[in-house]
Amino acid sequence: MPEITRRHLIAASAALLVLPRAALAQDPQAILRAAFDNWRADTSHAVMEMTIRGASGTRRLTLESWTRGRDTALVRFTAPARDAGNATLQAGRRTYVFNPRLNQVIQLPASAMQQSWMGSDFSYNDLNKTEALVNDYDLTLLETRRAGGRNIYVIEAIPKRGKPIVWGKQIVTVRDDYVLLSQQFFDQTGQLVREMKTGKVRNIGGRAYPAEITMSSLATPNQWTRIVTRSAEFDIDLPDYLFTRSNLQNPR
Repeated sequence: MPEITRRHLIAASAALLVLPRAALAQDPQAILRAAFDNWRADTSHAVMEMTIRGASGTRRLTLESWTRGRDTALVRFTAPARDAGNATLQAGRRTYVFNPRLNQVIQLPASAMQQSWMGSDFSYNDLNKTEALVNDYDLTLLETRRAGGRNIYVIEAIPKRGKPIVWGKQIVTVRDDYVLLSQQFFDQTGQLVREMKTGKVRNIGGRAYPAEITMSSLATPNQWTRIVTRSAEFDIDLPDYLFTRSNLQNPR
């Protein structure tokens, strides 16, 4: 084979290998899906610590989470003793909570999804952001910039007409290895209201992972909630019963 033809074939093959990632970098929906898939994979199990700093002091909680697919998740608190056993189950667009003191499972109405989750700066809606942000918003890639030797994608998310969403828009920043770096929430007047930031990125389970995230409100700058992932494993076998209301109340 002539050398010039061989070089052309090698160059063409390299271009084909690069094309899917280059195309992905221009598609804001694909970027967000890749970021959420990096966060959750097909399945995941993680152990985390949550610190809530409020006006009355600081609380520290330990929790475990299990996820499957893009819209199924179980979170169970294990410490301290007064919070142990509290659990939240996300099943599609339905969210259930279990309070061990009441020994009762409650399905949250849509009107309650913006309420604080376990007294933190996260809401129940934040637990369901994966599919909602991708499907319920019109997405635009505003900017691609370089920082720390990586491409950073800045995506604007505007709620689709008719969707019951309180935010006027969101701005999401994602690194080119699909680590979610920040998420800003704006009200209907365009004012920034709250923000989630990734403070530390670590290799967890063989992937770059947002190991420390902090949610804060601009109205209360000295109050925030930080979640630190201590360990996680991905693409593991999880039993079907794990994501049931029965297991939510009576864990096996």
